[in-house]
Amino acid sequence: MTAETPRPGSRRLLIAGGGLPSLALALALKQAHGAALAVTVIDPSGADPARHRGRAYAVAAGARRMLNRLGVWNRLSEGAEPITAMVISDSRLADPVRPVFLTFGRAFDQEAEDDRVDGEPFAHMVEAEPLAEALGQACREAGVAFVLAGVMRATPEGPAIRAELTTGVQVRGDLLVAADGARSRLREAARIGWVGWSYPQVGIVATIGHAQPHGGRAFEHFLPAGPFAILPLRDGGALGHRSSIVWTERADAADALLSGEPDEVLAEIERRFTLDLGTLALEHGPSRHPLAFGLARSFYAPRLALLGDAAHVIHPIAGQGLNLGLADAASLAEAVTGALRLGLDPGGPDVLRDYERARRFDSFAMAAATDGLNRLFSNDALPLRLARDLGLGLVDRLPGLKRFFIGEAAAARGSRPRLMRGEAL
Repeated sequence: MTAETPRPGSRRLLIAGGGLPSLALALALKQAHGAALAVTVIDPSGADPARHRGRAYAVAAGARRMLNRLGVWNRLSEGAEPITAMVISDSRLADPVRPVFLTFGRAFDQEAEDDRVDGEPFAHMVEAEPLAEALGQACREAGVAFVLAGVMRATPEGPAIRAELTTGVQVRGDLLVAADGARSRLREAARIGWVGWSYPQVGIVATIGHAQPHGGRAFEHFLPAGPFAILPLRDGGALGHRSSIVWTERADAADALLSGEPDEVLAEIERRFTLDLGTLALEHGPSRHPLAFGLARSFYAPRLALLGDAAHVIHPIAGQGLNLGLADAASLAEAVTGALRLGLDPGGPDVLRDYERARRFDSFAMAAATDGLNRLFSNDALPLRLARDLGLGLVDRLPGLKRFFIGEAAAARGSRPRLMRGEAL
């Protein structure tokens, strides 16, 4: 598909990269402004949903409200699994018993209703491929244009920015959104600094079938090599029930653990899995992903805004990567919409500064929190083990602290963009 030609007097927004936050941004702006704003997503795969196959995300309550406002959630609701309880344990791999130090469950949910909306779950598990498909289809129905190319370079030119595509075509827009990943070529070309490092860990993702129902419970086992999360998916598969695992393991051990036959890999998963779910089967994966921390020194440059992983990369220990990216999309859509409704330049410096003010502290706080949690829990030092177990037990016994953590997990605290409150732009 070719880029949409703006009508006379209209504006154009270009998005480099077709990930989930990019599609949410494109849909929000196109729904809000129609023909007055031409929105073009530039991506070599055309935002192909298949590239997300085998992955799943914990969509927090704020992100769910945003997807619902955009008309996407009803396309996903039958496949979304609410997380009704969370169980957190801390042990060594060989320990015969895994003591539970912290739980969030149905009984406590009633105490925390004021932190959410109508007692909604603080998160739903959603498989990434159908989410990408629903967002992409909604974008096309709204009139978002897709160009099958990448952006080689971009040059600000006064009131516009010129993007040179890998096809040799050049397109201009009022604003270019760099959503081209953690190694963003556009961020580097704009000379935006990056503070970051690689972890000596990898993330291993797989879909597991199991014989016993999960009951909507999520498990987070803190092990010396890193957290092992079991996240409930909608029922299905050969054994009747399914969960997604996000397994953090030392990079130097991952090759040996994953290089065996499928039954050997499954045996390693069984060593870390809860016994409550019965017989296991490997349904999809495992796939491995390098883990890193990163934060851009600025979220914008002239006529350029960073979105999602191009702006920040965090450890998956809290499952908040997608929610951060969707919050970026909601905040940028709000800033651009405010400018357009006042007849102002949607790519002007004031708009971009407003976007950075809305997102930088939240992104830094989440990045620092996940980095700290990983350093605290991914080790076997006895003093740290005693301190963290005491802390988890304290949170479990204090309803006020529990309420705070549920509010954070649900993206229900602080100054949230309108879309994440379920309000129209």
